Amino acid sequence: MAVSSCARAFASFECRSEPDFSRPEIPSAGYSRNSKSANLRGGAAAFRGLSSPILRFPPNFVRQLSTKARRNCSNIGVAQIVAAAWSNNQAASGSTPASKAVDAAAVAAVAPVEIETGVDKVVSAGEDVVCDGENVQVDDLPPFKYASFLNSDGSVAIHAGERLGRAIVTDAITTPVVNTSAYFFKKTSDLIDFKEKRSTSFEYGRYGNYTTVVAEEKISALEGTESTILMASGMCASTVMLMALVPAGGHLVTTTDCYRKTRIFIETILPKMGITATVIDPADIGGLESALEKNKVALFFTESPTNPFLRCVDIERVSKLCHDKGALVCIDGTFATPLNQKAIALGADIVVHSATKFIAGHNDVIAGSISGPDKLISVVRNLHHIIGGALNPNAAYLIIRGMKTLHLRIQQQNSTAQRMAEILEAHPKITRVYYPGLASHPEHNLAKKQMTGFGGVVSFEVDGDLLTTAKFVDALKIPYIAPSFGGCESIVDQPAIMSYWDLSQSDRAKYGIFDNLVRFSFGVEDFEDLKADILQALETI
Repeated sequence: MAVSSCARAFASFECRSEPDFSRPEIPSAGYSRNSKSANLRGGAAAFRGLSSPILRFPPNFVRQLSTKARRNCSNIGVAQIVAAAWSNNQAASGSTPASKAVDAAAVAAVAPVEIETGVDKVVSAGEDVVCDGENVQVDDLPPFKYASFLNSDGSVAIHAGERLGRAIVTDAITTPVVNTSAYFFKKTSDLIDFKEKRSTSFEYGRYGNYTTVVAEEKISALEGTESTILMASGMCASTVMLMALVPAGGHLVTTTDCYRKTRIFIETILPKMGITATVIDPADIGGLESALEKNKVALFFTESPTNPFLRCVDIERVSKLCHDKGALVCIDGTFATPLNQKAIALGADIVVHSATKFIAGHNDVIAGSISGPDKLISVVRNLHHIIGGALNPNAAYLIIRGMKTLHLRIQQQNSTAQRMAEILEAHPKITRVYYPGLASHPEHNLAKKQMTGFGGVVSFEVDGDLLTTAKFVDALKIPYIAPSFGGCESIVDQPAIMSYWDLSQSDRAKYGIFDNLVRFSFGVEDFEDLKADILQALETI
């Protein structure tokens, strides 16, 4: 269960005479979607006659209804009537025939003791809850698990956090965007209850948002972990994670091939906190063992596959080595995505993503995520709440939207990248191709072992110099010349120019960034169109 989720406990049901515009209107007499809801017409009419009261039920009530009960209720308006009837079925004996009719309908629709949701156990009002940082959780909550009828990541990506239970009570299929910077309390005693963890809510937009929680729960479900935090960018996620989990004066191990801005942060910012680093080749297990012996390593942090050479780290092996020495393991899985690689299942403690890339997938949002167990993520969350970098709820909505097609996009991108990598490797004007799906890749066998697909990015070297390579890039018609990757539109860039232009040619070469290197992110365009475009562009050089 993600830590961002709230404890679920029934509060007392009540009727309010004043309007509550946060709830849907009660259906008028005679309203019916189907024959099942028609049985409640009399009850609706009776309630309409009682000075048109607005019926209020606890947050998450509809979420807690079983699937069968939701079908019986048919809509939230009817569910409100059921809720009110349920709470009042022990009222004084002076109840009207109409209210008795509603009581009967309520009993037929839902069981008054416990409601089965298929996701969470509903907690009665008297059960205890335990608190963790800013969040409240049910004591002894079973591991986060979705209904057995969802067997694929594709289905989970679509329904996690939404149809299988979400905090926003609505009939809408899509998750609403909750645009608010703060949340209000009706009276001071409610605020005190919240502060003392007797009730659940959000307080300030930097600490959480209903829309963002849905996106976080989707990623947690795909990664198979307890908790996820979404932040304003992938770099925000990486830097906050490093500052939160590596103590002042501590030591970390990272790899040579990685995103340049991450390397800059490790080399120039962390030393100001007394944090030192050992840098090893992604495949250098001996180097890792040596670093663990010589230093009190707090964290091993790397990408797998790496940027831009798509090197792969043996996650299972390094996790065992690090854990034996008390070190944590964090994998940046941006290139792999949660569909192609399960870093947590392989032994890693934490996985981070630039959700800007494949997860959101439409080149229209910037975000980063950190996933892991509650005990670690709560530490990161506390620092995140201090530093800021909160994700805008509109961006969270775009991530939710993008994840609905994640499995379809990844299938297409995996396939296109694999086929194009094979074509490029055989082409006389390409001197080298970097792609884990090729037998020539140094970690090909490892990639086959720990990945189910090899991703949508292929790096390769053109037979020529900087200008020859630029001529090839300029001749391409389909991809955009741009930074980033992972979206529906194909993107191409020349790292020597796009990311390392401020360095001299010799300094770029120290990182393996030669002038003829090209990084190509395949989108979801037709394979034959992309193939023809690339081959025609190669003919120009």
